[in-house]
This record gives sequence, structure tokens and C-alpha cells, in this order.
Amino acid sequence: MLRIGLFLLTNLAVLVLVGIVFNLLGVPGILAANGVDLNMSALLLMCAIFGFGGALISLFLSKTIARMSTRTQVITQPQNADEKWLVDTVRDLADKAGIGMPDVGIFPMPQANAFATGWNRNSALVAVSAGLLERFPREEARAVIGHEIGHVANGDMVTLALIQGVLNTFVMFFARLVGFFVDRVLLKNEQGLGIGYFITSIIMDMIFGVLAMMVVAWFSRRREYRADAAGAHLASRDGMAAALARIKAESEVGREEPLPSNMKAFGIYGNMGALLASHPPLEDRILALQNPRG
Repeated sequence: MLRIGLFLLTNLAVLVLVGIVFNLLGVPGILAANGVDLNMSALLLMCAIFGFGGALISLFLSKTIARMSTRTQVITQPQNADEKWLVDTVRDLADKAGIGMPDVGIFPMPQANAFATGWNRNSALVAVSAGLLERFPREEARAVIGHEIGHVANGDMVTLALIQGVLNTFVMFFARLVGFFVDRVLLKNEQGLGIGYFITSIIMDMIFGVLAMMVVAWFSRRREYRADAAGAHLASRDGMAAALARIKAESEVGREEPLPSNMKAFGIYGNMGALLASHPPLEDRILALQNPRG
């Protein structure tokens, strides 16, 4: 909770700093000279409420959304040896990581994948695909589960949501600020908010949104290395490296199938373009495991 508290305070400080910088640069005076009746403090507060609100609602609903989008079946009572092994493994790794026992599930995907999500490290969901459970050797499957437990123990879901909240705030704020400039300064509209404001705001929402996605993706790639290290620590380094190598081999023969778009950042691998990729290249992750000090 201390880390989350410090992060929130940092984000608040950043928001305050933005307001101070705009005042020092004389932006309010420039706007006023051009007849723009814009209360930037109120705008920034509104954007923060909506920006953080959306991110936190998504976080609190993450388990429900994950179950529905992946058709995950939560194991309440193991029905066979595989399910019993999965539940026992998650319990053992969760104990080693010092977190509460997560819900455990299996989703009907023949390809190998897994994910973890949840708003609380002591009330998470860890799920693996049917394909991974069926084909992967136990040591490698255990390492993949350790990777997902690592995400939970590191608080990645909460941190990612908070980062998304900050970025949402700035995207909304700057998009509307540019919209005001275009509408009042360039188009000289003096009758409330004109079409220039709305069109510009929408366009800038998309442009700034893509830039924000790049920042989130960068953070997501960094946390994957940490989760791989957690899988190596909780299970075994050889098992984690072998699991990644097996996933890489399967992807090269076209056996991979990505998780739904809203779950890509929480899976064991992803396959988007470099700047928007939620996961680093598998070969880089394998090298990082083989050379932990490199």
C-alpha cells in the first residue's frame, strides 16, 4: 500500500506541476487575450476524475471481464489430476510469493498462454490455457504459473491501472486544450464551443491516445522481465527459459493465438508491433534469463 500511496502522491504532484507550468508560461493570459474563457484548473480536475475513474473501474472489474472475454472456468473443486495439480501448484507458488490464494481457472484455448489479473494481490485470478496444461511439461508449466504469480506479487495490475489513469488524464486535458486553441484562437469562434473544438478534441484524443499507449506498452515490457525473473525464482530458471523457448517455437509454426485485446498485457506473450507491444521479443526474454546480470 505504501508504494501505491507514493505513486498516487507522485501523480498528484505531476498534475499540480502541470498547472504551475502553464501559469508560469502565461498560457491563461494568452487564452484570455484571445477571448477564451477556459478554467484550466477545473478542466484538469475533470480530466483527472474521468481519467482515473475509467482506469480504476476497469481494474475493479478486471476479474469479471477476464473470465467473460476468455471464457475462463474457475476451478471450485478439482475434477481430475490436471486440475488438482494446477490448484496445488498455484497454492504453493502463492505461498512462496507471500500473497493470498488466487482464484484458479482454465480457458479453452488450444494454444499455450496464461494470464493473471485482479485489483488486489490477495484476491487475484490466475488462469492457464487448456493447451498449455495439456502439452507443457510440468516444470515448464509451473514456471509459467510462477511468472503470473510474479505479476500479482509485484502489483503490476494496480500499477498499470494507475499509470493508465495518469495518461488518460493528460490525453483528455491536452486534447481539449488544443481544441480550445483551434476553436477560439485560430477559428476566432466567440459563440461558446464550436465545431472546431469538438473535431480537434476528437482528433487529438486519438493522436495523444496512441502516444499514451506507447508509454503503457513500454512499462508493460519492463514488467515482463520482472515477472520472468519471478517465475525463475519461484519455480526454476531452466523451466522458465524452456517454457519461453517452447512458446517461441510454437509461435514460429503458427500455433499462437493472442488473448483478447483487453487481456494481452496480462498474458505470457503478445505479438503486436514493437512500439505498441505489451511484451518484449521472446528471444530477448530468454537471453535476459540466461544472463541475469547482462
